[in-house]
Amino acid sequence: MSGEFVPASNALTARWAREACDGTTTVLSGAGVWPLLAFLAAASREPGRAELQEAIGIDAAGADRQARVAVSLLKNATEAAALGVWTHAELPVEPWWRKVVPAEARGELTGETDADQAALDEWARRNTGGEFTEMPVRVRPETMLVLATALSVDTRWREPFDAVPLRPEEGPWAGRAEPVAGLTHASQDVTRLALAPETPAGPVTLLTTQGEDEVDVILCLGEPERAPGDVLAAAIEAIDGKHRLRRGERLLEKTLASKAPGLRIDTVTSFEPHTTLRATTTAFDITAHHDLLARAKVFGLATVSAMDGRGHLPGISRTPLAVGAAAQDVTATFSAEGFRASAVTALTAVLAGAPMAEAQVLNVTFDRPFGFLVWHRTSSLVLLAGWVAEPADHPEDAPAP
Repeated sequence: MSGEFVPASNALTARWAREACDGTTTVLSGAGVWPLLAFLAAASREPGRAELQEAIGIDAAGADRQARVAVSLLKNATEAAALGVWTHAELPVEPWWRKVVPAEARGELTGETDADQAALDEWARRNTGGEFTEMPVRVRPETMLVLATALSVDTRWREPFDAVPLRPEEGPWAGRAEPVAGLTHASQDVTRLALAPETPAGPVTLLTTQGEDEVDVILCLGEPERAPGDVLAAAIEAIDGKHRLRRGERLLEKTLASKAPGLRIDTVTSFEPHTTLRATTTAFDITAHHDLLARAKVFGLATVSAMDGRGHLPGISRTPLAVGAAAQDVTATFSAEGFRASAVTALTAVLAGAPMAEAQVLNVTFDRPFGFLVWHRTSSLVLLAGWVAEPADHPEDAPAP
């Protein structure tokens, strides 16, 4: 079931990383965005539908099913994951939308912006273990819909690192007055080290740091002159099988060792003549905020965020809607003991230009004699017919309306 979602989500992450990672510290979660875009794609009309379909990498028809698969997989793969979908109480919602959104994920916006924002912020806090105390988007009076995902990862290393002071001898971290917070460990499992020798970003070295559960962290290093986003994208493509990998003792070959960024082969005297992997890195603690509409084309949101009065999401409601905001907050901490990360992604849909039109209400009251029929819907057979000439008395002990 995860066959479509995983490569499609990874591809989105690679495209996003290529654009967003400009050499400054950041972290992002394509997996947190992908299910929301998939729900939108399934509910959208052209031309926005085609843009969203390109962004998610699968057919928009049936993308809602893959979105549900994605949420289920995230729940199984992470410490915690959740989907939240809130619609305005006065927004007429299509039956299809009520069907495709899981019942446990549905909520309601009352129109009281402060109260609604507080409820959304509490959802973010609850589903990230308190890592975030508010949503990355704000509720406005015109907000008709909010879609959100939250995920948290918390894993301890199978082989913990030792904390050491690290003084790089070259590169941008060299010459610092204070040492870097270094981490190091040795392992007999040399297959954790791999090289993708031929990628569009040049050779990329990958080190897998294994968690005690099913979550690993893969560190990747490219050549110094390569763009960070290109290196990240190449690493994602490599672990997806798009670029050939060479692992472990294969990297002792001089031709490969000379290509691998960050790798040095040393010879030591030992009672155990086995090849050993010694890894040295640095601890990090990152917080990032991303405005997804700032890169609307990456996420297929250019057309569906246009306030043209036309409306782009008829699968959700006949009321004209457009994406009003889309953002993600992320944290990631890599320490000697393990790795923790949380991400909250949310987007809002607002009225696309014109406010909702006034509607007439048909009030009908049967407060004089009336008839009735009992009708069999399948055969159109009238089973009973009757007339009410006198109403029943109001019970004396019944409460007044």
